[in-house]
Amino acid sequence: MRKRSEPHTFEQRLDAQRLRLEDQMSCLPDGSERDAVATRIEQLQTAAEMHGFLMLRQGAVSSR
Repeated sequence: MRKRSEPHTFEQRLDAQRLRLEDQMSCLPDGSERDAVATRIEQLQTAAEMHGFLMLRQGAVSSR
C-alpha cells in the first residue's frame, strides 16, 4: 500500500507557489508577462499576511 504524504499547510502552499513564481520571473524579460507574475507574487504575499492576521484573531476569539 502506498504511503500518503503529509498534508501541507496553507502557508506552506503559498510559500511554495511564491518560490515557483519568483523562479519563473527570474527567467522572464521585462514586459507584461513579467509584470503579471510580479502582481501574482504580491497577491500571494497579501494572502499570507491576511491569513496570519485572521489566525491571530481566531486564536484570540477561541481563548475567551
